[in-house]
Amino acid sequence: MPLPGRRKRPFPSVAIRFLLVCATLAFTSLQACAALFDDVGEQARALAAKPFVAQPKPAAPAADDKLTYDQYRDIRFRPDRSLWRDQNLPFEVQFFHPGFVNTETVQINEVAAGGTSHPIAFDTANFDYGHNKTPSKALASGYAGFRVHFPINNAAHKDEVIVFQGASYFRAIGKEQRYGLSARGLAVDTVGAGAEEFPRFTEFWLEKPAADAKSLAITALMDSKSLTGVYRFVVTPGQDTVVDVQSRLFLRKDVATLGIAPLTSMFFSGENQPQPGDFRPEVHDSDGLMVETGTGEWLWRPLSNPKRILTTSFAMPSLKGFGLMQRDRAYTSYEDDEARYELRPSAWITPVGDWGPGRVELVQLNTVDETNDNIVAYWVPAKLPAPGEPIDLSYRLRWQGNDEQHPPGAWVTQSRSGHSFATLGKGEEQLIVDFAGPALAALPADAAVKAIVTGVANVDVVSTNCYRNEADGTWRVAIRFRQRNADEPVELRAFLQHGNDILSETWTHVIPPR
Repeated sequence: MPLPGRRKRPFPSVAIRFLLVCATLAFTSLQACAALFDDVGEQARALAAKPFVAQPKPAAPAADDKLTYDQYRDIRFRPDRSLWRDQNLPFEVQFFHPGFVNTETVQINEVAAGGTSHPIAFDTANFDYGHNKTPSKALASGYAGFRVHFPINNAAHKDEVIVFQGASYFRAIGKEQRYGLSARGLAVDTVGAGAEEFPRFTEFWLEKPAADAKSLAITALMDSKSLTGVYRFVVTPGQDTVVDVQSRLFLRKDVATLGIAPLTSMFFSGENQPQPGDFRPEVHDSDGLMVETGTGEWLWRPLSNPKRILTTSFAMPSLKGFGLMQRDRAYTSYEDDEARYELRPSAWITPVGDWGPGRVELVQLNTVDETNDNIVAYWVPAKLPAPGEPIDLSYRLRWQGNDEQHPPGAWVTQSRSGHSFATLGKGEEQLIVDFAGPALAALPADAAVKAIVTGVANVDVVSTNCYRNEADGTWRVAIRFRQRNADEPVELRAFLQHGNDILSETWTHVIPPR
């Protein structure tokens, strides 16, 4: 699609003319980016005014074209066929073959520097089919998604840094990280309306980067039964890979729950919920939900693997940020030399502008093993516009490793459940919560730090004890409690205080029904 440029005026000075040309090219590029977003936004607006039309199901493959999991894994993109490799650009793109469970295809376009775009046609020559035969045209009708490569760990090799594949899912990694949790463009009716709806990106525009580019811009068109939308992703790989997201949504009809900036992860077991018989102490991609409210309060909710669905939320007038975090970075906490859970990224979302009132919602499902994502977190606006009216929301998403987002004062390092040598009273249980951070490190060992512990729901707090752990300098809170009703969840809250100063985030723990 042609996008508008800008006319240049001649100047007598060669140097001034050169500077003007550079500035004009940059301005033209920004114009093209804005025009592309607006143009795709108009497509989304027009789609929202019409009944939803699902993508036609792919033709049933011939018997020889049906792929098992292992056969699908045997199909590999040829690196020498990567988009932009022959031009020696800093970013390269490789495409996913359709097959197995990835049967829905997407249209992918390349946008040139001047703003014109053209579709990238599917080509079987891009793939090494291994022991498989080249598929029929019915199967090979389009790509199932794509991945972006950039030299994130060393200049000699371009690493995979972000992937878009399936519905509106994408995931990214920073330096020396391994893939873990995923993000989505949107979550619709995750709870409260029966079956969840999964909007999907149906078309992408990849904006060709400059020779010295540090970021890659990707625009996407979203469509589903309930809504349409346009998304623009500016991906900047680095120590933290940063994805700046701009979105404009149009409702076709009212929805029960609209989840903004959803994150999807896995929690199978942890120090608060060990798995009997598993030699690995913990198995999870994320260990907690962290929230910063608009008033500056920091919240931490440890994740769990409940027996049945558990939905909780934090309502607030405004939001400063939230994320699913992998705080525990010690290999000895996992002892998994293949999965390397200590290298899985945290994902922290910072709204751009005021998102207004709403709630951060956390949905936790049961999983019988680590192959299933069972954790979802997202922002739910308190009020939505009428169908057809635009919803404009932007945010920054950071994929973080060791130097991840923390509260400024102190934070929870672990939550453990169980008894020790000391005998518990009848019906009593015990939780051990450790805190660390600069606000605590600055205090003398004999400081009068107090734990403010509250039993929020279905619980009687029997006793609390707060003291400095001489072994590692953290501050430990021991909480004894009794659950009133085994069929209902328990909720406890705790934070550390010194004098009138609140030192830590608020630990807000929910124990699922037994």
